[in-house]
Amino acid sequence: MTGTPPRFSDDFCARLRDAFLAARYDADGVLGALGPPAHSALGRGEPEPAFRASRDAGTLGTLVRLFLLGGAESRAETAAALGSVPLDDAVATGLLRADGERFRAGLDVRPHGDEDTSWWIVSDLDSDVLGEPVPVEHVLGVGHASLSLVRATSRRPVGSVLDLGTGNGVQALHAGRHAASVTATDVSERALALADTTFRLNEVEVELRRGEWFAPVARRRFDQIVCNPPFVVGPARVDYVYRDSGLAGDDASALVIRQLPGFLTPGGVGQLLASWLHIRGQDWADRVSGWLPGGTDAWVVQRDVADPGLYVGTWLRDAGIDPRSPEGRAKSAAWLDWFAANEVEGIGFGFVTLRRTDATPTVVCEDLRQAFDDPLGEESAAWLDRVDWLRSPGTDLLGTTFTVPSSVLLERIDAPAEEGWASSALRLHRTDGPGWTHELDELAAALLAGCRGALPLGDLLELLAFAHGEPVEELTATALPMVRELVRHGMLLPSGADRR
Repeated sequence: MTGTPPRFSDDFCARLRDAFLAARYDADGVLGALGPPAHSALGRGEPEPAFRASRDAGTLGTLVRLFLLGGAESRAETAAALGSVPLDDAVATGLLRADGERFRAGLDVRPHGDEDTSWWIVSDLDSDVLGEPVPVEHVLGVGHASLSLVRATSRRPVGSVLDLGTGNGVQALHAGRHAASVTATDVSERALALADTTFRLNEVEVELRRGEWFAPVARRRFDQIVCNPPFVVGPARVDYVYRDSGLAGDDASALVIRQLPGFLTPGGVGQLLASWLHIRGQDWADRVSGWLPGGTDAWVVQRDVADPGLYVGTWLRDAGIDPRSPEGRAKSAAWLDWFAANEVEGIGFGFVTLRRTDATPTVVCEDLRQAFDDPLGEESAAWLDRVDWLRSPGTDLLGTTFTVPSSVLLERIDAPAEEGWASSALRLHRTDGPGWTHELDELAAALLAGCRGALPLGDLLELLAFAHGEPVEELTATALPMVRELVRHGMLLPSGADRR
């Protein structure tokens, strides 16, 4: 539902907050009322178990049916659940909509939390609840992309954070946990209105500014910037504000990556989701690294690559459009024609961590499509720490004693041979973080076996060269690039350093 952006007064937010708290309409309360099986089913888009579980949950069950399940509730049940919030005011603000003698949600208001805090996120109803495609000005709820960026963002304390393109405000809420001040921007007036409601409902102070891209914060600098931009790639159009930039191809991601470092304080960090085209004859890593301005460290993690046909179908369904319908087929045809004309073979998606630096920049683009559960936020901060250590003028790799963390394993793959088994591959595997792997040879494995914090790397290389009859200079020249990469990946650490 679009139209006039909803405006919730402080008094209305206070009354609504009191009603939610009284009913225990929070992340833990909903899980407790529904139970893990029904809660999991709801997350899969299967509401019936949650409907059944909510029947015996009193006012909490009413709120669950209203705001999470798209149900229609009686006047008496709705009034009881909303406490001191007058139903007429709830309808006037857009929180509820009348459906005959019953009431339905006019907005999506759902609990969201981390390990220590529970909030409420206000957004528009999705297409399943509306029963039709979402409007152009639709403000998206907390989806998989939002959650993945939450998990990929460093939570080290900082002075200031910019949430560029805030949408419903979820990134700014999390930023408020580790930042002294938070600024949030969006081009959409409706998004800012709903984000403002989210912040006031949760009693969180965030500076809001409206405008395109970085224009609202011109000439300002921030210690950290987070951004979940409208990164859908394709023709230059805006079907939906939350996902379409109006720029062709992957130009939206390119714009953010090019401009973001200029709005960081020295040493400041930016973290964003991004998409990039895989074009016939081009390397995706070269494409993305070519967007970077000077003086920028960058860690680009590719988490997925989608076939154009699958990509188009996924985003059509996301908006509530059946790809088999005449509208769906027409949109698919135009989209796929654009991909074909631009020789697009796939669409990459992933996380980008940027840091403003005065040192010689380190730029790494990695394909990490393997499954892993560890969030990247802590890892991205540690990755930057390790980059700093590697290029510090005081770092002497040969004079450093190293250890292999306990989370790193050596996998040996043996194949049948004439005399039994013969090793065909040695693979170093980090079992936490992104699950990096490195192929090794026997000499490298022997070198790492000696990294137990006792002897400096230079001494280990001399011993290894003597034992295997290898020139120490050649062995050192071969080993140092490998050591640097293993350190960067947290698979080899200076003695006494944190495991990451």
